Amino acid sequence: MGLNTTRRRFVQLAALSTTSALGRTATAAPSHGTVQIKTDPAEKLTQQPGVAWALEQLQSSLEAKGVSVKTGGKPVATIVVASAASELAKAFELPGDHSAEMTMIVAAKAERNVILVSGLDGRGITYGLLELADRIRESDHLDTAFQLNASIVERSPNRVRSVARAFCSEIEDKSWFYDRSFWTRYLGNIASARFNRFNFALGFGYDFPTGVTGDYLHFPYPYLVKLAAHPDVRVDPPLAEGEREKNLETLQFIAKETRRRGLDFQLGLWTHAYQWTASPHADHQILGLTPETHAAYCRAALAEILKVCPEITGLTLRIHGESGIPEGSYPFWETLFEAIRDAGRPIEIDMHAKGLNQTMIDIGHKTGMRLTAGAKFWAEHLGLGYHQADIRATEYPRENVTGTFAVSNGARNFTRYGYGDFYQQGSEIEVLYRAWPGTQRHLLWADPALASGYGNAAHFCGAAGMELCEPLTFKGREGSGHRDGRNAYANRQLASPTLDAEKFELTYLIWGRSLYNPDAAPEAYRRSLRRAYGSAAEHIEVALASSSRILPLITTAWLPSASNHSLWLELYTPISILPTKEKPLYSDSPAPHNVSAISPLDPQIFLSIDDYARALLSHSVVAHYHPLEVAQWIDELVSQSSSALAAAQKSVAGRTASPAFRRAEEDILILNGLGGYYAGLFRAAVCYALFQGTGNKKTAAEGVRQYRKALESWKTMATRASSAYTADVSYGSIPVRRGHWADRVPMIEKDVSALEQYFATADVHETSADAESLLTPRPRPEFRATHSAATFFRPGASLVLDLQVYSPIDEARLWYRHVTHGERWSSIPMQRKDSSFQAAIPGTYTQSPFPLQYYFELRKAQGATFYPSLNRTLSNQPYFAIHRREP
Repeated sequence: MGLNTTRRRFVQLAALSTTSALGRTATAAPSHGTVQIKTDPAEKLTQQPGVAWALEQLQSSLEAKGVSVKTGGKPVATIVVASAASELAKAFELPGDHSAEMTMIVAAKAERNVILVSGLDGRGITYGLLELADRIRESDHLDTAFQLNASIVERSPNRVRSVARAFCSEIEDKSWFYDRSFWTRYLGNIASARFNRFNFALGFGYDFPTGVTGDYLHFPYPYLVKLAAHPDVRVDPPLAEGEREKNLETLQFIAKETRRRGLDFQLGLWTHAYQWTASPHADHQILGLTPETHAAYCRAALAEILKVCPEITGLTLRIHGESGIPEGSYPFWETLFEAIRDAGRPIEIDMHAKGLNQTMIDIGHKTGMRLTAGAKFWAEHLGLGYHQADIRATEYPRENVTGTFAVSNGARNFTRYGYGDFYQQGSEIEVLYRAWPGTQRHLLWADPALASGYGNAAHFCGAAGMELCEPLTFKGREGSGHRDGRNAYANRQLASPTLDAEKFELTYLIWGRSLYNPDAAPEAYRRSLRRAYGSAAEHIEVALASSSRILPLITTAWLPSASNHSLWLELYTPISILPTKEKPLYSDSPAPHNVSAISPLDPQIFLSIDDYARALLSHSVVAHYHPLEVAQWIDELVSQSSSALAAAQKSVAGRTASPAFRRAEEDILILNGLGGYYAGLFRAAVCYALFQGTGNKKTAAEGVRQYRKALESWKTMATRASSAYTADVSYGSIPVRRGHWADRVPMIEKDVSALEQYFATADVHETSADAESLLTPRPRPEFRATHSAATFFRPGASLVLDLQVYSPIDEARLWYRHVTHGERWSSIPMQRKDSSFQAAIPGTYTQSPFPLQYYFELRKAQGATFYPSLNRTLSNQPYFAIHRREP
């Protein structure tokens, strides 16, 4: 089509609508001229959820630039809003392949300052409008917002991109729960970040219905509805007059506002227990229920909520023993699911994957609704940007387990902290990943590389996507809340009335945009950085990215407990470098429960401290990433972050730094202090483990020096943090879930002294060995190699894999496994063939209902490594996976 034809078509089609989505033509101030917004009236786009709201945001951005709304004037810019199928869109050159939720911003070839915002559906158009609105807000001159170097075309590989927010504390959470202005800003943030689902989680505050204190909305039904068929069910002490109605009205408001922004609304119902055993200090009790009426009541209550809250499009349900329903109680779930079956509309059912078996899946299918298995990503923590290649030994399947957790702690034990075996062909359930808040929950974090890795991992082997448990999840849990204490700032200058939605806007933006498009251009979040940090934005970006990567790296390489209820690396309660003789603090850690015995969360790729020491002492060459490498990476991240922060501080010197800058500064300093501590801890523990095999006096001295260095890093950080945060940053009732960094100093000092005393009384040997050189890891060999990854496999046929190697190596080995955490990896040597190595996964192994994954190990006398290796930002997948099969 020629340019003249294009121009004529546009002029003709533009006449379809001279009315903006706001009912009039937007006209700029005299210096800017007129901006017109044109829609195709045949499409009724403004009636689609999200589009009308996004048009309001676009209008606001224009008004902020001096655009008035009136008729007349010659337009200097025209915004056409139409679907890809509209006649209006045919005047523009669009890509031929369209997909759900894709967004397109395309400039007209024959018209200056005429652009199309389009997509296949309302959600894609919403994203384009919000992108344009943000560009306008950022531009000094309106014209620049319309100058596209190239069309903006983005699509998402992830069907579900969700944020979960939990109500856990009556004292801390009621304020934001009832605050409608909070919800307006908060939901706008996550919609603008291109999340497409919001999950409001209830009953998330306790793992078991024992020791319950703060139980408001924990068993949620009687806090929301009163049923004529169950008049005796009530909360005791009773709610204030009208409080239950207020709760339901608030839930309805949240759901409507979620839907208005084009988001799906998911309701999380994590607890169905109604009796709190061994809970003498519970705030409330649920009365009027018996075991005989329990299931029927829950069914009726859920049916009522689904009826009066029609915006609910999905439910998240914990179905194992922690829900308060003993495992194997299938009649309860069959009864409850009848409410979903009879809802009269699609309701997606997300069943928490822990302990999920085929019986429960079959019960779910009887509803006729779409099912997902909500699998944990990196256990209950935040790891690097890929799925752990293997689980820890303590999560392997177990036999002969009985009781409340007979399924999830027994044969289905391997479903506790990962994707389990849910990729099995024929299971008829999608995998949906949930990133839990164990590693880092309170401090500001924003690493685009890590978020991009998560965006890629979210659709691993065809998974549905990912849900992020937002920052501050579990704050005030177990009755530990403080009034006005959700953000826990001691320095009130760092707080603000809207801080709960404001502080983490950058976090939401980076994670949401990366889940939508893992390869998203950085300009979107850089605009947000410039608004928040001004001249310091470029440096804050580097500092935050580097410091935010520290704790996910530690989580992957060294994890004392998979449970976020026990372990909080951000405010870590330390264990000893020496073996413990007492009850272990982290019970799922390997004996003897000291630092060097701790398993990596991914033991297939990373090596424990004890195993690494054994390899050093036996002069073995290992390909695994080891603790000294990890310590070195941490040092580099701390150095990068510290240098960038110093530059940011310099850029604001001489003027009062903004509260946003101060908040970022304080959190970066805490994270970097933690990095210094963990790097020193790992080196000290390596020295301890080496000393067990050598008795080397110099190794002992170096271990003490490294531990003291770690202590000083923690102390310096904790002193600074005392001026920023209150003495009780509370995420639970017991000390490991609350407190302050300063609380941990005496514990670390005590262990440093214990290690020093141990070395002073142990048998030592004078040797010429240089202990410090042992703590300098030999550079990992870099082999140049290429591999064309397999894109499909044929079940029952061997899968031949070829690795081209361009560097001298002695041997290569193929590692492979079915994509199920219920199995371990196998390996075979590869055969040399000219400049390549070749091996085949046997046909007897590919004859399986599971996808396949594999990687290579390359070795020579001087060292070994894996292919593919972790990249510079530690954000890639260090193996290949194939889920497509050819019959």
